[in-house]
Amino acid sequence: MKLPTAFLVSLAVFVVAGLAGAAPVGRAAAPEGQVTWGVHTTLVPTYFDPAETMIVTRFMVMYALHDGLVKPMPGKSMAPSLAESWSVSPDGLVYEFRLRTGVRFHNGEIVTAEDVKFSFERYRGIYAKPLKERVVSVETPDAGRVRFRLKRPWPDFMVFYGTIATGAGWIVPKKYVEKVGDEGFKKAPVGAGPYRFVSFSPGIELVLEAFDGYWRKTPNVKRLIFRVIPDPSTRLAALKREEVDIVYSMVGELAEEVRRTPGFSLKPVFPSVHWLTFTDQWDPKSPWHDRRVRVAANLAVDRQAINEARTFGLSRVTGTIVPSSFDFYWQPPAPSFDPARAKQLLTEAGYPNGFDAGEYFCDMTSTDAGEAMIGYLQAVGVRAKLRPLERAAFNKSVAEKKLRSLVQVIGGGFGNAATRLEAYVVSNGAFAYGGYPDLDGLFQEQAAELDRTKRESILQRIQQLVHERAMFAPIYELAFVAGVGRRVEESGLGLIAGYAFSAPYEDMKLKTK
Repeated sequence: MKLPTAFLVSLAVFVVAGLAGAAPVGRAAAPEGQVTWGVHTTLVPTYFDPAETMIVTRFMVMYALHDGLVKPMPGKSMAPSLAESWSVSPDGLVYEFRLRTGVRFHNGEIVTAEDVKFSFERYRGIYAKPLKERVVSVETPDAGRVRFRLKRPWPDFMVFYGTIATGAGWIVPKKYVEKVGDEGFKKAPVGAGPYRFVSFSPGIELVLEAFDGYWRKTPNVKRLIFRVIPDPSTRLAALKREEVDIVYSMVGELAEEVRRTPGFSLKPVFPSVHWLTFTDQWDPKSPWHDRRVRVAANLAVDRQAINEARTFGLSRVTGTIVPSSFDFYWQPPAPSFDPARAKQLLTEAGYPNGFDAGEYFCDMTSTDAGEAMIGYLQAVGVRAKLRPLERAAFNKSVAEKKLRSLVQVIGGGFGNAATRLEAYVVSNGAFAYGGYPDLDGLFQEQAAELDRTKRESILQRIQQLVHERAMFAPIYELAFVAGVGRRVEESGLGLIAGYAFSAPYEDMKLKTK
């Protein structure tokens, strides 16, 4: 996905207008039928509140329950939604949004500028600090307009606010939230999306129903059910019994079985880069402080073999943590698999017999990849113990920087090269365990650069230095493979570039009998 960054232009006003797909349509036939997902990860109440958005997984729910002022849609990295248009001042300091008229929340309240301001101010997700440090004020000249004033030009404001890099631009009803409180809102969320909340059974399922007042179009499917099935074999069995219609995260032999089953299909999308982080590389006492050890770890891994085993070779082996679809991407050299050279480097670094690397943490949904990585590391002498964690616990621990030694990261956030580097490379980044002064300096230089060509050059230089220092061991851009059952005509998978899950939900269709 190429995200637009040229918002700072030498015009009096730069206006972006248009509709997310088409003008509001007349009421179509009433929604019918039900689609059920076999979800690979636990759903929790925080997923219902845009204010607490930490990871892209939450948008699996938010694209149904809520709506953004601006958001990614089919064919558009930033499409007007609750805002019908927006503009930016010539100096890049003022962004103004004009709201779509007559749009209602599920409880009947009209979406207003006050709701937009309220939603931004209560946002407390992972990027709350950089957003709020750079926004001087949020003004509401009238019920249909919202104006953001920045402290200084920020080329990536819309990347953070107008995509799913954060939930800051996803709008909740101020009056309702103030009435029921944050905890009450998570128990009975009210949004402006195409589906309304019906029920939630923790650890079991979430049930949503079509909202016939949705501004864009009437959804085709009446009811959506998200059923939590963490075990992949159990998900596959549920799909084959037609208890569910779509299952996420089919890998290896399970995916092959889906492909062999008549009427079923596999759908790969590319939402994330997976890599190994050496969290202790800034500790002089740690073996990972030595660049040769980090290079050795990179050379020890046969990425293509892991790719073939997990996703039939559908994933894209990479040497960087930045997705190839991101703006300002730098193409790194192809990774090499050279265990002999890896052992030689370990010997040169003073570890001829290898060393004990401690714990290797990963998201439970990627345990098989973690096992493979540990096997390759152990083959050259780097011994580690696998510690898979349930996704919510893993992401919380990563955000709080509690995991040490080796951490297998799933980088699934939207953005561009700058936003990815800011989160994981810059010293004070949301997920960074440390940094390097020269890289921090280059990052600050590009952040103040309004010339796109110069900015691109700086960002690509940073990526090159990250690669040369072997700060990470990138694995691949994962082919996140879903299995789709016989009843589904349009799954919504892949309609939004770089997004892992079904969306827009209102575009989904069941086959007619």
